[in-house]
This record gives sequence, C-alpha cells and structure tokens, in this order.
Amino acid sequence: MFSWLWSLIVGALIGVVAGAITNRGESMGWIANILAGLIGSWLGQTLFGSWGPALAGMALVPSIVGAIFLIVLVSAVLSMRRT
Repeated sequence: MFSWLWSLIVGALIGVVAGAITNRGESMGWIANILAGLIGSWLGQTLFGSWGPALAGMALVPSIVGAIFLIVLVSAVLSMRRT
C-alpha cells in the first residue's frame, strides 16, 4: 500500500547522495532530488544491473551511479544552454 511512498523516499535519498557527491545537490530542490533518484535508479540498474544492497526494489550502488551520471549530464547540458 505504501510502496510508492517508500520508493519516493528512497529515490529522494539516492538523489541527495548523488547531489552531494557531485557538489550540485544544494541547488536542487526536493522534487529534483526525487526525480534524479528515481530516473537515476532506473538508468543505473538498466546499465549496470541489480547488484548490491537494495531498498524499495532499488539496488543502491547502481542507482547512485546512475543518478550521478544523470546529474552530471543534465548539469552539462544546462550549462551549455546558458552560454
């Protein structure tokens, strides 16, 4: 029943961790953290598989790597558009 809520919470935590690692987390809001965590989780598990510890059906290590990749990619695209 509350699995979607648990997924949002874990997605937000993954987004916060990825933002902290890339030093771009303080400029992201909580909605962007959730989106980065959920989309990054999907991306990371698609590219690297589901290995390591998991929460709410998300393998943490590939999810964080996917979220880092997503944040760096989106930041690079946004910085190119500004210049």
